[in-house]
Amino acid sequence: MTSTNDIRRSFLDFFAGREHAEVPSAPLVPFSDPTLMFVNAGMVPFKNAFTGLETPPAPRATSSQKCVRAGGKHNDLDNVGYTARHHTFFEMLGNFSFGDYFKEQAIANAWNLLTREWGLPKDRLTATVFHDDDEAFDLWRKISGLPEERIIRIATADNFWSMGDTGPCGPCSEIFYDHGEHIPGGPPGSPDEDGDRFVEIWNLVFMQFDQRADGERTSLPKPSIDTGMGLERIAAVMQGVHNNYEIDTFKALISASEHLIGEARNDEQLASQRVIADHLRSTSFLLADGVLPSNEGRGYVLRRIMRRAMRHAHLLGAEQPLMHRLVPALVSEMGQAFPELQRGQALIKEVLEREEAQFRKTLDKGLRLLDEETADMQSGEQLPGETAFKLYDTFGFPYDLTEDALRSRGLTVDREGFDTAMAEQKAAARAAWKGSGEAASDEVWFDLADREGATEFTGYSALGGEGRVVALVKDGAEVESAKTGDDVLLVANQTPFYGESGGQSGDSGRIWTPQGLEAAVGDTAKPLGRIHAHQVSVKKGEISVGDVVHLEVDGDRRERIKANHSATHLLHAALRKRLGEHVTQKGSLVAEDRLRFDFSHPKALTPDDIAAIEAEVNAEIRSNHNVTTGLMSPDDAVAEGALALFGEKYGDEVRVLSMGRPGDDGRHYSVELCGGTHVEATGDIALLRIISESAVSSGVRRIEALTGEAARQWLVARDEALKAIAAVAKTSPDEAPARVMTLIEERKRLEKELAEAKRELALAGGRSDGPAATVQEEVGGVAFSAQAIEGLNPKELRGLLDQAKTRLGSGVAAIVAVNDGRAAMAVAVTDDLTETYDAVALLREGVAVLGGKGGGGRADMAQGGGPDGSKAQDALEAVRAALAA
Repeated sequence: MTSTNDIRRSFLDFFAGREHAEVPSAPLVPFSDPTLMFVNAGMVPFKNAFTGLETPPAPRATSSQKCVRAGGKHNDLDNVGYTARHHTFFEMLGNFSFGDYFKEQAIANAWNLLTREWGLPKDRLTATVFHDDDEAFDLWRKISGLPEERIIRIATADNFWSMGDTGPCGPCSEIFYDHGEHIPGGPPGSPDEDGDRFVEIWNLVFMQFDQRADGERTSLPKPSIDTGMGLERIAAVMQGVHNNYEIDTFKALISASEHLIGEARNDEQLASQRVIADHLRSTSFLLADGVLPSNEGRGYVLRRIMRRAMRHAHLLGAEQPLMHRLVPALVSEMGQAFPELQRGQALIKEVLEREEAQFRKTLDKGLRLLDEETADMQSGEQLPGETAFKLYDTFGFPYDLTEDALRSRGLTVDREGFDTAMAEQKAAARAAWKGSGEAASDEVWFDLADREGATEFTGYSALGGEGRVVALVKDGAEVESAKTGDDVLLVANQTPFYGESGGQSGDSGRIWTPQGLEAAVGDTAKPLGRIHAHQVSVKKGEISVGDVVHLEVDGDRRERIKANHSATHLLHAALRKRLGEHVTQKGSLVAEDRLRFDFSHPKALTPDDIAAIEAEVNAEIRSNHNVTTGLMSPDDAVAEGALALFGEKYGDEVRVLSMGRPGDDGRHYSVELCGGTHVEATGDIALLRIISESAVSSGVRRIEALTGEAARQWLVARDEALKAIAAVAKTSPDEAPARVMTLIEERKRLEKELAEAKRELALAGGRSDGPAATVQEEVGGVAFSAQAIEGLNPKELRGLLDQAKTRLGSGVAAIVAVNDGRAAMAVAVTDDLTETYDAVALLREGVAVLGGKGGGGRADMAQGGGPDGSKAQDALEAVRAALAA
């Protein structure tokens, strides 16, 4: 029983046999503690249970918790590979009591497991207690029989644990193992305690106090126990080695690496092999738990770990990507205990291979620059910060990667100079942004981005979670708090709320706390493209910067937005397939109730085009193929056929969305670069219905469409309208179109007959009481004929006036045709009078009365009109007055 897997199983079985519930490891991304980047201790998943916010899983529990320490306060990255016990990933074995047993049983359990179950020699064990914890001192002496000199009182913070400035806290008791006199180092509390001889293998935390904000410390009514044992450390002890990298798990990984690129020939190469083995574990487990490499937040830390390992692989002479080839060895060692490694093996290998291939493209260039800049430098000298920043800005070298690369040569980096160069770049970017005409209020977002960095978006895989409030903004300025009735912009360190970008609407929902805060999120913006700003209305309670809040997205609304967004991708592909590859996206709106898609095309789509495109998209929807997401460089994505969106700026890595059925070339129906949220499978869209196609500008068309329930409701409404038409037409819905066409043709026939009758009536002069009464009189010595005819086709006006002129012989004629409230007017002057009277001038007098403007023609014939047909007689009177003048 010396393998690491056996030790883990033995620990859990020991406590399970003592009425402890075995709790599986929580994911590395802490769900209930947004103040942490990663789970870094065994008690983190139980934090709310210890504080009383959640019910414990059982009165007693035991676990082997995955932990990562590679960012923030607990950052072991720089030391990994160069010391015996620093790791980015490790397992923490623990047993916990939530108000059940306390010090005596905790110490007895630990002593029995170490000495009786595992047979560790008692003379190799030493215990420490907090300097004034007499109870623990006496219990150790009673239970273990250790001499007093091996129960050491420690007065430092190392032996007193607290959750924060307030809350549960208590003294610790640590157990150390003595590796022997041949290893340098002294016992805990001695001047040389940092040596490797005495190694802490177990920490027992006695939570017995409550630290209050006023400084008072009171006893908890139900003291609790939290213990943590590093699996790698105890494995080293039980396998008879004093370096964690010599235990079976690491030996297997290092052996796999050496098999591929050769054995380490010196200490530096051995350190590189250890870095690769350690970082393989942390990257693989982070990927398995859903963290993906990016340029911000957890993804950035993951990428730093990856690139550090990849540089060490390069140092060892690996000519091809190495990391992904080591994953099977890791799965073989740890996959049984952690099935997520087995499930995620394909993804882990894919991401590692892609990241390493991408990084290697710039690694050689960056290292050549570094070699050139340091060629004449001697050990102890410092690389200018500007050079380190150039490596970061141009080649994607994080600062600590440059620092690590120079370590073996005894060189350091000017951190202050690096920070200065970084600040200068930010200032330049800020100036450029202001120069683009953005509002001065954006200053607050620049300050916030400099201080807090980008908001970490967690909403691809979750609609809820916790976040820490890092800023509240009101009227363009930061405020410390907001109360009931206030409207503010809230920024958290992480959020599941999507910020409006790429045409997709921002999320809405609620933000709340167990302490009584209730706030509505009406929208989410994305200032500077990096910060998620929640538009919050505080309904109840108060919120302050630093508070931990629950963020909850409106899931139903998000689902509708996702369906519309995925539909735009399928629509884009269908348009290109039907119309040609000249079609590119020119704009879009992805809202919860509709989608709008603008695209390049020189002419209107025909009804057949629209029907074919709609059918094509719905066929892809019915295929119900999974929508897949990949990460790659923009160049690689475009080279593989992905469509880049209009006007988008892409970083080093992009999300590639693939959806629909694969074609003969193996590519999916639609492949685009996109950072938005999408459905899991095309069938989730349910249905697409195009409701309009129109012009936006020259060469740009617009389609508006509905999906899912909105499309169904639209179709139902049209169906109900068809049934209503059928009822009025006294026919069936199926026969309604033909019946309506018949009625329309009949109306056209009757209208034609009516127009002809009116024309004949007008030509005949009509009766004095008829609908088209003709008035012929003498005005100003000139014969004048005036008619107002209801329902006359304006096209008939010129013909009627020609006949009127013939009838008059010499004179002026004016006719107004009134249709649907509008009026068309024409004026004619016989040829003998055109030198005296101008038809255009006379017409304009009448058109002005009808509410129209202008009118045109010749001196003998002019035509115009206006919107007010009720003034037809007044318009004729205006012409009469002009003749009389």
